[in-house]
Amino acid sequence: MTAGRDGAEAAAPPTSRRGTHGSRGPRVVVIGAGIVGCCLADELTARGWSDVTVLEQGPLPAPGGSTSHAPGLVFQTSPSRTLSRFAAYTVRKFGALTVDGRPCFLPVGGLELATTPERWAELHRRAGFAASWGIRAELLGPERCKELWPLLDTGQVLGGLHTPDDGLARAVPACRAQIDRATRRGARFLDRHTVTGVERADGRVTGVVTDRGTFPADHVVSAAGFWGPVIGRMAGVDVPLQPLAHQYVTTRPLPELADAGDGGPLPEASRPILRYQDRDLYFREHADRIGIGSYAHRPLPVDPFTVPTYDEAVASHHAGAAPPTGPAMPSAYPFTAEDFAPSWQDGCALLPALKESAVDEGCNGVFSFTPDGMPLLGEAPELRGFWLAEAVWVTHSAGVAKAVAAWMVDGRPAIDVHDCDVTRFEAAQRSPAYVAERGARQFVEVYDVIHPLQPPDEPRPLRVSPFHARQVELGARFLEAGGWERPHWYEANAPLAEALELPARDAWSARHWSPIAAAEAKATRERVALYDMTPLRRLEVTGRGALDFLQRMTTNNLRKQPGSVTYTLLLDEAGGIRSDLTVARLAPDHFQVGANSPADLHWLQWHAPDGVHIRDITQGTCCVGVWGPLARALVQPLTRDDFSHAAFGYFRARRAHIGHVPVTALRLSYVGELGWELYTSADLGLRLWDTLWEAGRGLGAVAAGRSAFAGLRLEKGYRAWGEDMTTEHHPYEAGVGFAVREDKGDFVGRAALEERGPLTRRLTPLLLDDPAAVVLGKEPVYVAGAPAGYVTSASYGYTLGRCVAYAWLPPLPAGTGTHIAYFGEKFPATVAEEPLFDPEMTRIRC
Repeated sequence: MTAGRDGAEAAAPPTSRRGTHGSRGPRVVVIGAGIVGCCLADELTARGWSDVTVLEQGPLPAPGGSTSHAPGLVFQTSPSRTLSRFAAYTVRKFGALTVDGRPCFLPVGGLELATTPERWAELHRRAGFAASWGIRAELLGPERCKELWPLLDTGQVLGGLHTPDDGLARAVPACRAQIDRATRRGARFLDRHTVTGVERADGRVTGVVTDRGTFPADHVVSAAGFWGPVIGRMAGVDVPLQPLAHQYVTTRPLPELADAGDGGPLPEASRPILRYQDRDLYFREHADRIGIGSYAHRPLPVDPFTVPTYDEAVASHHAGAAPPTGPAMPSAYPFTAEDFAPSWQDGCALLPALKESAVDEGCNGVFSFTPDGMPLLGEAPELRGFWLAEAVWVTHSAGVAKAVAAWMVDGRPAIDVHDCDVTRFEAAQRSPAYVAERGARQFVEVYDVIHPLQPPDEPRPLRVSPFHARQVELGARFLEAGGWERPHWYEANAPLAEALELPARDAWSARHWSPIAAAEAKATRERVALYDMTPLRRLEVTGRGALDFLQRMTTNNLRKQPGSVTYTLLLDEAGGIRSDLTVARLAPDHFQVGANSPADLHWLQWHAPDGVHIRDITQGTCCVGVWGPLARALVQPLTRDDFSHAAFGYFRARRAHIGHVPVTALRLSYVGELGWELYTSADLGLRLWDTLWEAGRGLGAVAAGRSAFAGLRLEKGYRAWGEDMTTEHHPYEAGVGFAVREDKGDFVGRAALEERGPLTRRLTPLLLDDPAAVVLGKEPVYVAGAPAGYVTSASYGYTLGRCVAYAWLPPLPAGTGTHIAYFGEKFPATVAEEPLFDPEMTRIRC
């Protein structure tokens, strides 16, 4: 057995912020020797952590989990840049591995077909994703598709997307190769060890208990696949994933494939992986047979706590409890032919040669799904040293392992993984019922065309602000984020839109949008509007050491008098932007922090010294944003406090009363207009809304939604963390260097910022030249005819009469011409100076 070059790609030196136990590094126990566990052992040992034990309940190298039956499809193109990068690394790594002289990756390419106009448009959008993420891709006509797959009936095919660098991962051989390599570096792989418990003490993991002994550990990684919730329960850690069965069959031999050989052995596969997403199907070759996978059937949920062990599955198979076809393994459930019957008919229509064949073997193979379809990665907040690498398919396995290994060894995953972080789900999204329902929905939507604003289905509504009843009365159109119902526009404002002259939108950008948003933006700029900002995360930081703690953790200077508000950043040790925060000092030892994700709460809690207390107060509070040139005219008559600019300046905070309601008022504006964020307790929220609404009637106040908000914030150039900037970016290239005070003393990430080199990229504002052109984000940007970067956030700027797009690009002077590819059409766009609107800030500071 050989395994390519000895060492995982770009392995880091064997050092760690987290400390080591001698030259072998900390003691690591990985639970699960599927493809993720094997990749992780290889990546960890390549970084010098050789005290790695991988425990597996089944026999190696095919222990019976999802890896053992996975069809091995690796498609790199995804709306998620993170998933695309994971898949790209999987291609590179497995492409360098061989076992017994055979490769672990077959670079046959991929071919996605369109048989409907909607899918054909979607393939153009996916070609844009490929260009954004640096993946080779080409749109093809029907005849060229048939050249790549001669068995196709092209009568129903409109075209295809060919990705020549995609292919098939031979997962079990890839496991063998990495077991061999990691073992040579000191790791050990122990099969037939069933985990029965996880030991812990003082909030840290200390070991793993099996039926064959206990293994002390400084770090434990659950890479158990659909058994993840079982392992998590042993550790007291929530693992929100839902296993579901997915049907896969292989046909009888097809003469058309057997005749394609030259008399020698047929290759395992030579044609591209074929995806027929309009019927939720994919096809791959198995020499002279075809494998067919289907997502078209009803969801088939599996309870991970009832999945048999390997020995139980084999015994059941041999006893006849399972059909004679299909493998004997815990992850392969009995094939339900009735569920597959419609897919067989659809397959025969696309590949007529199948009509002369039949299903030879089939199984309902179990895979893991999360509520949002993304993996679960990172250290569990409930238990230090306990890591998750769960809900990971073969497609992303090597990339995930590389990121998690870097995270463990170096303290950061090197690439942005915030949308995979184990902390990303709110408490309200972690109930078993929610996870089961949304997990099943992810299965159904695997191949669906999903609009970036498309809200998920049930269970809704889940989280609502105290203003929800009033919003419904005003005809709010709700989308959802973080479980919150968030108004995007209000039908009550439709009359305001009737007189507006707006360019016609294409069907895609007009989805989940209304011209009413333009009217609400206009009302905000000209009068005053109320925005529900309740979903903004609010943390309370208190204690005698609170100021020193926040000074150390963030970039800006918070050592100001109570009543100050400061925009600041959370960085990691490498200077990457973990989050951006708005910190209000309400009293000497009392701060209100506007944050982004649950990860911010856990990051601060983990680093807080004794005596500093941090809690999330979002659920018990609410917020109304009152913004517009008439904001003071609305608010001042409702309070005895002085809300004049002289008495209550920009970026200031104070406690006050609005009518009968006590509020914490922050003089901030995310839309570039005069106004305040008004916070109160949830029980008084409805009274606050009604008080403001009644007072605003004579001023022409409107309720405004997130659609208007998005355009207004981009006109001001306000960044959105997680979209415009992440840990992959430092403040100066992201355009938020003003929030760094290098003269304030030490802070996390300072040393890395001091060592930064010249800027090679910049978050760049673009204005589309055509007033009718609209893009939505993630589109590729071309400079001088070549792909140069990608769009992060985009929205129509109603004040400017142009779509505003921010993009990561090489440094370019204002006025430089670019093009943004949108469904195959290239829209001219020009680099602009920022802020695009009110550069003197006169409207906010008045």
